[in-house]
Amino acid sequence: MEDTQPDPTLFVAHSLPRDPRLLATVTNAYLGTRVYHDTLHVSGVYNGSGGSTHRAVLPSPLNVRLEAPAATDQLIETFALDTNTGSKAWSGLSPSRGPHSLPGCGFCSFLHTLEGPSFQAYQRIYAHRTLSHVLAFRVCIARVTAGNGPIRVLLWSVFSPESPDLDLHLGPDFQGFRYLYGRTLTPEQPGGPQKEVHMLWTPVPSALTLDEGEETRIWDFLTVAWAQFWEGCSLDVTGPLALRQALRSSLYYLFSALPHPGTSGPICHGLSPGGLSNGSQGECYWGHVFWDQDLWMFPNILMFHPEAARALLEYRVRTLGGALENARALNYKGAKFAWESADSGLEVCPEDIYGTQEVHINGAVVLAFQLYYHATKDLQLFREAGGWDVVSAVAEFWCSRVEWNASENKFDLRGVMPPDEYHAGVSNSVYTNVLVQNSLHFAAALARDLGEPIPDQWLVVADKIKVPFDPEWNFHPEFDGYELGDEVKQADVVLLGYPVPFPLSPDVRRRNLEIYEAVTSPQGPAMTWSMFAVGWMELKDSSRAQGLLDRNIINATEPFKVWTENADGSGAVNFLTGMGGFLQAVLFGCTGFSSLHRITCEGVTFDPLCLTDISRVCVSGIFYQGNRLNFTFSKESVTVEVTAQAWPRAPQLEAELWPSGVQIPLLLGNQVSFPCSAGRIQRSSP
Repeated sequence: MEDTQPDPTLFVAHSLPRDPRLLATVTNAYLGTRVYHDTLHVSGVYNGSGGSTHRAVLPSPLNVRLEAPAATDQLIETFALDTNTGSKAWSGLSPSRGPHSLPGCGFCSFLHTLEGPSFQAYQRIYAHRTLSHVLAFRVCIARVTAGNGPIRVLLWSVFSPESPDLDLHLGPDFQGFRYLYGRTLTPEQPGGPQKEVHMLWTPVPSALTLDEGEETRIWDFLTVAWAQFWEGCSLDVTGPLALRQALRSSLYYLFSALPHPGTSGPICHGLSPGGLSNGSQGECYWGHVFWDQDLWMFPNILMFHPEAARALLEYRVRTLGGALENARALNYKGAKFAWESADSGLEVCPEDIYGTQEVHINGAVVLAFQLYYHATKDLQLFREAGGWDVVSAVAEFWCSRVEWNASENKFDLRGVMPPDEYHAGVSNSVYTNVLVQNSLHFAAALARDLGEPIPDQWLVVADKIKVPFDPEWNFHPEFDGYELGDEVKQADVVLLGYPVPFPLSPDVRRRNLEIYEAVTSPQGPAMTWSMFAVGWMELKDSSRAQGLLDRNIINATEPFKVWTENADGSGAVNFLTGMGGFLQAVLFGCTGFSSLHRITCEGVTFDPLCLTDISRVCVSGIFYQGNRLNFTFSKESVTVEVTAQAWPRAPQLEAELWPSGVQIPLLLGNQVSFPCSAGRIQRSSP
């Protein structure tokens, strides 16, 4: 895309945020920390039992800051988060170069730059993408004026090999590295394993010196690459810089928490709302995994990175044993996935009411499996790797959890808490009940594909469960007895239609949006307004959708675009859930992938809409049944290109335009353009 706007991939400041929670994060699939923070976390390593389970705190040797000697005059200091690509070796500095043009700084890293009259120095901090056990920083000093005297910079570091969560011991040095090891203090469940941790790090000196006669010197040089990832997938728009930066930062923070494509990284332990850089005791939900992973983050990941999407589903498969036990503890059949899950899948929510009543998480888990199946047709996950066990166990839970209401000739689901956590113990949450219906229909369809028997009760409950509707006001009450005007915490009923597949007439969709937009708390979490925006996009109200999208990105803080859970800065930070909702609004809403038929085994529906401030949208690297596609549109036209066939025997695709029914072959490597219209990308007709 040709663009003369400032670079949306680089976030630069000359001072750090006062709130240390808003410092940039550096994470990969296994390790995570914030810059200049004394704590790091390891994926899957928790300490504490039951509701006290939280990510274990490890001391961070990465907490090092570059400083110039006190006597340095005319010092220019810059901090930058670079989410761009590139992996060339560093080859020198010039006096005119700022942090954007430093060679070798392109690997999604944090940069701290010092520039004085006679020297330039920078520190680059990053989490290695392909070596997922590695965090690193490197320092470079370069002479920029004539002279041979030594140049010295300081390294400020406070490191103590102690942890409130692990019994740590210093071991013998190893090839120049210091060595620390230990076990967590308290297992998640009585008698459970205490995780063992080992850490090696390079001792940090108090200063580094560019010796007399040297022009440039680098310490701890490491070459890494994210270039292939960004080349393979991206989401960008022609529009305001703030919007483009929010898109880029959201992709960066979300995907930096996942395995690098094509690498065999560590086992995935799920995605928590605050990411791997947060989650110590009392911080950002303690690193637990919620529905946030399955409903808010997963659809974006699936569209670009099906391997990582499968890894998240495998986390749910591995924790199925805990989910079965959760259901047994509540005297139900099947599986009840924990509202807050850690390593075992047993409920670790500190407050019983949420773990007992927010059963809608089961529907979100199954919806993620359903979307994955439609996008990949990966039968192996379901036949051999436990996916069918998850889907069928959730179906069994729903059938044991509902109660027959003879007076209404319907099944009720009583004593639940919907996503709107301002209301507890309600009956027939419309969002939850629609998810029950969806879970059971998908379980039956999957059973047919796998040749498994379909219990009669599944479809009976699906057809007979109550879905509250008020014909007088032409809207869906949030639950039985909901009174118009009651405040709700967050997106709830408006999730019907998207992301939950449910047929709604335009009039009912509009009425739901109008009623609940007026009563949704302004103190609610960041992802809420993105779903209202999607609804208005479906109704082709671009101005209203734009306003809600703008309201959504208020939660992206300066200077490093770290999202907060709430607009006032409270709640979880580096809030991946809010980023996930925002990305879905653009990736699924603007493109029309969010329409009712959206991503199914039959194809990917599109119905593009340019918002008030967006004249063009470019999505690169969409994955569908083994094909990689680029999808670009403006108000006038749509361009589609199949760029790769990533899986053997990937089907030939075509674009079917609506309402004409014209079918356009999509041949590998050929761009196809047509006037902007709705349609579907699908398997070619025989």
